[in-house]
Amino acid sequence: MTIPTVFESCRPRADVLAGAVTDADFAADLAQVICGKGSDDYVDPTRFFSNTHPTRGLKNLLANVCSRLSGAGGEAASIFRLDTSYGGGKSHALIALCHAARAGADVPGIEEFIDHALLPRGNVRVAAFDGENADPANGRRMESGHLAYTPWGEIASALAGSEGYERVRESDERRIAPGAETLRELFAGEATLILLDELSVYLRKVSKFDNGGEQLTAFLTSLCKAVEGAPNAVLVYTLAIGKDGLATDAYNAENQRIADRMAEAGSVSARKATLLNPTEEDETIEVLRRRLFESIDEQAAANAADAYRLLWNTHRDALPEAATRPETAAAFRSSYPFHPEVLETLTAKTATLENFQRVRGMLRLLARTVSHLWEQGPTDATAIHLHHIDPGHEPIRQEIVTRLGQSRFSPAISRDVSAGLAGQPALAEELDARHHGGLPPFASYVARTVFMQTLAFNEPLKGVSPERLRYSVLGPALEIGFVEEARKKFLAESAYLDDRPGVPMRFLAEANLHQFIRRSEEHVDAGEMRAELHDRIRHIFVGDTLDAVPFPGGPFDVADEVADGRPKLVVLGYEAVTVGNTVDQVPELIERIFARKGAEGSALRTLRNNLVFVAADDSRKGDMQHKARRRLALRGLKKPERLADLAEHQQAQVLELEQRSEQELALAIQQCYRHVFYPSRNRVGTSDVDLAHTAIDTHSASDRPGAGQQQVVRTLRDLRKLRLPEDEPDSPAYVRDRTPLKKGQITVLSLREEFRRDPALPMLAGDDLFVRGVRRGCEQGEYVYQRGGLLFGKGDPPVTIEIDEQSIIFTMSYAREKELWPRQQATRGSPRKDIENAGKEYGTGAADGTKTTAKREGRPDEDRAPQAGHGTFAAEGVLREALVRLWEQVRGSKFEAVAELQIRMYEAGDAFRLLRAVGAISGADKIVKLEGGYETRDDGSFQLEFRGPVEDAKPVCEFLGPQLRQASDSHIKASFALSFEEGLSMQGNAAEQLTEQFSRFASGAAHVSATAKAKV
Repeated sequence: MTIPTVFESCRPRADVLAGAVTDADFAADLAQVICGKGSDDYVDPTRFFSNTHPTRGLKNLLANVCSRLSGAGGEAASIFRLDTSYGGGKSHALIALCHAARAGADVPGIEEFIDHALLPRGNVRVAAFDGENADPANGRRMESGHLAYTPWGEIASALAGSEGYERVRESDERRIAPGAETLRELFAGEATLILLDELSVYLRKVSKFDNGGEQLTAFLTSLCKAVEGAPNAVLVYTLAIGKDGLATDAYNAENQRIADRMAEAGSVSARKATLLNPTEEDETIEVLRRRLFESIDEQAAANAADAYRLLWNTHRDALPEAATRPETAAAFRSSYPFHPEVLETLTAKTATLENFQRVRGMLRLLARTVSHLWEQGPTDATAIHLHHIDPGHEPIRQEIVTRLGQSRFSPAISRDVSAGLAGQPALAEELDARHHGGLPPFASYVARTVFMQTLAFNEPLKGVSPERLRYSVLGPALEIGFVEEARKKFLAESAYLDDRPGVPMRFLAEANLHQFIRRSEEHVDAGEMRAELHDRIRHIFVGDTLDAVPFPGGPFDVADEVADGRPKLVVLGYEAVTVGNTVDQVPELIERIFARKGAEGSALRTLRNNLVFVAADDSRKGDMQHKARRRLALRGLKKPERLADLAEHQQAQVLELEQRSEQELALAIQQCYRHVFYPSRNRVGTSDVDLAHTAIDTHSASDRPGAGQQQVVRTLRDLRKLRLPEDEPDSPAYVRDRTPLKKGQITVLSLREEFRRDPALPMLAGDDLFVRGVRRGCEQGEYVYQRGGLLFGKGDPPVTIEIDEQSIIFTMSYAREKELWPRQQATRGSPRKDIENAGKEYGTGAADGTKTTAKREGRPDEDRAPQAGHGTFAAEGVLREALVRLWEQVRGSKFEAVAELQIRMYEAGDAFRLLRAVGAISGADKIVKLEGGYETRDDGSFQLEFRGPVEDAKPVCEFLGPQLRQASDSHIKASFALSFEEGLSMQGNAAEQLTEQFSRFASGAAHVSATAKAKV
């Protein structure tokens, strides 16, 4: 079911839509209407009744009064007192009486308000006294030209003109109330309607006159008696009653005194007056709808109520209980297009403010809201919510700040809620621009709702809970997750929300701790901020994989050397280089460093595939600097002498925020330093530099704040640009075809340098992976390795690969062409014999560089036989495969037993599982060795070195297991040494049983070596 917006289902009245409604249009002035002056909405009976909702109280009032005036209702009451709160429709009701008495029979549609039969047919004398217009000191000019100083003077003039006034002139000028008979003479036997409004205002005006209040009481007594004595006369007067039952008005200083005077006057007439309320609270919404809208689609109202009810039930766990009650949906159906929370807030909270006139105030505020809302036309407006009351819109701001007297909230409005004409965006608007681009302004909706919920007189009424806020904002076109996210972000950064723990979200007139922190930020020294930021950037990009070079000024700061084998991570200063959203060129400084070296920058750089650059994002540099400034401000506030100036709950907040600021700064740095330039033939844009560009995903960066180098390493590995020792080497054929090795031969050192020089090749972190790649090429028959007289090729035991100019790698085809491979049977005096003998002298070597001592004796061409000494063998691969190859080497060398077995597992988890199997081996001495450590997610580090028996190693491994799973980085070397007293026999299946036993527990990669001996 598609829910239409309010723009489709409702049509505001033309004056409301145009924003042409003035204060006078909502300020019913009885005296002006009597004289035929003022707004047409009040003076014209037809327009007046068309804009008026026929409330129960108003219809009852019209029926009773008109029955008395026309004599059509039998025995009817003669005195009526209208009791409502300020702005509750009293003056409006008096105007309705005036129009009905004078011309009711001629008003179209009057039947909606009163039965035609009850309307007066003849002339009705109408007199009205409005305390706001009275002028007891100077006199009020009447239509006949004379001045009237008192209510009785004005009423006499209105009922009988100049002649009537002359009858009471003496009483008027002397301010002495006339008697009942004198007043009755003014009726002249005709139907008479006397209306008294705003008497409390008049009482305030005469408070400085002697006996002013007492004479008003005497006048009311005489008037009541005069009206009761006339069968077709009616008196209607108003009394403003607050929710506490006490009289109120707009004048605080004498409020209670005026209420007491009215109570004294009421004691004379209360037993004779019929008490009526022209607008009950449950009818307020109908009054608002009637005045503000020409038409409302009732079917759309029903559909909207159903949609909201379904929405509230779907999210019932996140909303207050009241949201899912059936009566709430029913109330929405009646109040549409207004969300139930609009009326609830205005009547239960805003109405408690002294200057808020209930119905009149709501009409003014909502008329301005409707006009502004229709002007903006947000597509999510399926109802009118509290958040559509925008205090930044000038007419609404004036209503709140000036008319309601809430000017103390002006800073909160402009700083946090809505800037309006202030120019600088408010916090909510900044959050929307930052996080809700292309979405409804969730942060503004949250801020406006909280603000409207703050406007109340009593402290317990101020503010809103998270559940109530979600209920107030949520709509079919608004995702609740975004509402909650905006609430949290606004709460975290607001300068004027109450920051005390446990209080609802509400605004304060004074700035909170957040604003205090911001002011402290303004006093942070720029140089100190820069030093703090540089230190943190250095720390974040230091690591074990790459050699960080922070803030180079030019090529001279970045050495063109291999050094410890780690590629260099060049961290550009954020003030030197920043990168925008579009990257179509390599920044000039990066290009110079990549291409040049030396003090003058004149020499060409050789090892270009040894550099990675990371640069700051221009749009995020400001946030990074702000986080550094904030951290320093919080560090300053943390000092005891400054903490003492804060409230206790704010002291706790400062300590928490200061601790959190370190991680926030680290995260801001990583989110800013997200641009990575790395060597590649896939150049940036139209650049002629062999550098490619990628950007680190900010969400990934946020996973591990403070580990900036790890994020760069991970990004390069994902791009298959950077290879770590634990990675698989590239295929030997690929390396052969992409390097000068394809010509047939190259020194090992030169081949290694190709990986540092050629941007088309991967970058190698250290030499381990390179050595493994060379060994794999030899084992697979792609390469032949030679160093002096040593040859290493397919089928040979592993040897140590040396990286120097004396070590040479041949392609297999080249080695065959030059008859270097396969080895030839040596004959005395032949060159081949010299090479082979040289190889025998070097012997075969293990991967760890250990040389064998198995030098040949006897005839050169006899089969290899076991020596009296020992032989050392090694293999590498999956544990099972490595052990099988190891046993083959030992047996192939005619050794009968293995004296010592060394196993090194590459993965800590495999090593921990293998520990159980090693411990179960009998007939051997077993030593476990653990080295390395790990880093925690919060930059903690742990290092260990353990050597000891299996039983002692078990608790160490039990401790390390869960720690390594939670660690941000780890490097554990685990090895096992087994010494067999009787030797592990190679004759039977003991070796194979050991292989099966170990393979059941560990299946990862391993390096194994054995020291074999001939059986004595």
